[in-house]
Amino acid sequence: MAYARFGDEAGQDVGGVPGRPDEQARPLVVCADEPLLEDVLRMCAAAGTAPLVTRDVATARRAWTAAPLVVVGAESAAGLAAVDPGRRARVVVVGLDVNDAGTWAAAVRIGAEQVFVLPGDQDALIDAFANCLDRSGDDAVVVSVVGGCGGAGASCLAGAVALSASRAGEATLLVDADPLGGGIDMVLGNEAVTGLRWPDLAVTSGRISGRSLRAALPRLSALSMLSWDRGDLLTIPAASMRSVVAAGQRSHDLVIIDVPRRLDPAAEEALMRSTMTVLVVPAEIRAIAAASRVLAQLRPLTSQVSLVVRGPGPSGVGADVVADTLGLPLIASMRPDRKIAESIDEGLGPGARRRGPMATAAESVLASVRSHRSGRELT
Repeated sequence: MAYARFGDEAGQDVGGVPGRPDEQARPLVVCADEPLLEDVLRMCAAAGTAPLVTRDVATARRAWTAAPLVVVGAESAAGLAAVDPGRRARVVVVGLDVNDAGTWAAAVRIGAEQVFVLPGDQDALIDAFANCLDRSGDDAVVVSVVGGCGGAGASCLAGAVALSASRAGEATLLVDADPLGGGIDMVLGNEAVTGLRWPDLAVTSGRISGRSLRAALPRLSALSMLSWDRGDLLTIPAASMRSVVAAGQRSHDLVIIDVPRRLDPAAEEALMRSTMTVLVVPAEIRAIAAASRVLAQLRPLTSQVSLVVRGPGPSGVGADVVADTLGLPLIASMRPDRKIAESIDEGLGPGARRRGPMATAAESVLASVRSHRSGRELT
């Protein structure tokens, strides 16, 4: 595992300049105990991060403010407290044996949030290193999009919402939870882009670094996507979905999930993690009947379900009738758009035209997402 050691006893910078853009994302490890340092570096490797390391507490002050996380060896805590580096968040003290009162007092003086004792707390330390790689602030809003019947256009709407959000500068993750849907990457014309697909993550059940996930997935500007390959895998464990969505929330501004109508454990997990769910229903009598059955599956899993209606239908059923029948709040009503299929076949995706029924509906969904964010910030 690579790491930059700087500020040794000779006063020489051996690697990395604290404060430089390429070093600011590295956690800082202040440790003079070599056996302890070896253990801490193993925790860094497990979390997928390369830290800045120093044994000199005076030198540590140079990187104290910029580092996303500071890990202080128990033997260095008192010396660091003596130079008074200043209060900051995300400071932890770690040791192999932390029994003396002096170490605990020094931990308080430097503002340590936790004291970890290895090896018992190694998982907690790995999580601390992994967390510092991910975005700060509230977890991203998760929006699941489900079709009320076959051919409702849920995948197209999910793709259009994701494209609109990414064009607005939001780091967006689009997750394909439908193994029989043909691939959300094909909807966006992105199937040739290299990156991880579901088979690469199907055995994952533990914590995933959000930053590592974002770097490994196929990208289209600010839009990351996780889809299926053309292999035989048709199911993923619920634990894999849980890990991916959680990592996506930590590393993106918005997570959009294309959920199938026939729910499997992974789809149920996606819905349970969703902030809001959008049900897409054509304004047709049979489609409304089908959607009512889908809705019955959704209600035990997700509390906030809203409606997008594609219509009017051939019999003149309006969006308000669909909303009243299903008992759902209406986000948007969009006319059928024959050019969407043409855009997808040409590899341009459902958001190729920034105007039109699909684009307008996508913006309405995003407005609902932003309204939710505003409400969350006020609570």
